Amino acid sequence: MSEPNSTQPTATKEWWQEEGMPWKQKPGRQDYWCLGWIMFMGIFGLAMLPLRGWLLGLNPPLLVALTGSRSGTAAMGALASQGLAPHWYWYLLAGTIMSIKFDWVFWWAGKLWGRGMIEVWAGRSERAGKNYARAERWAQKLGWLGMFIAYIPIPLPLMQVIFVLAGASRMSLKKFVALDFLASTVWLLGYFALGWVVGKPAVELLKEYAKIANYVAIALIVFIVVGPMFQRRKG
Repeated sequence: MSEPNSTQPTATKEWWQEEGMPWKQKPGRQDYWCLGWIMFMGIFGLAMLPLRGWLLGLNPPLLVALTGSRSGTAAMGALASQGLAPHWYWYLLAGTIMSIKFDWVFWWAGKLWGRGMIEVWAGRSERAGKNYARAERWAQKLGWLGMFIAYIPIPLPLMQVIFVLAGASRMSLKKFVALDFLASTVWLLGYFALGWVVGKPAVELLKEYAKIANYVAIALIVFIVVGPMFQRRKG
């Protein structure tokens, strides 16, 4: 009598079950769209770098209105203190709206996948894992107040984590957008006030920067185009 074969066929993973994917079940249309938006945000942010570098020297109010730039807001505050930025409040309002234009995508990712996107980001390296774990602890302690802390310029991925957890906690989109808009407005007003206080010295510095703004923009374009080529060669 022959012995039964002890080797059982191992179940093969579907592609969406592989590590590095944010979802825990087979993705649907909403999952694809959300992931597509996250990828688009990365490309868009990179493409906007030359424009940011250029407008900071030539037209800070326009930079604020188009991107919600914090450095641009501080520069606009300095210009306004010298009477060089009329109607700055309209630029600031537009900047507040533009600064939160993609934040809903992180909320959506949290609603769809819970902590899934955080796990993807944290899995990039051991250092990234520690940073995201620390940011997540902060976010959990702060609750909805974390929406205001998210804008603190520190080397921790607080903003993304707080926004993702807001969606994962089932915070309504209406409440999320309202808190995000309020938090962004408060912080941009703070940067504006900082620029106003510095005043004339900052304006003089902006004048000097304007002389090289074109070269900065060109250098950033070269970095964006050439950088990936060097990475591929190293790989």
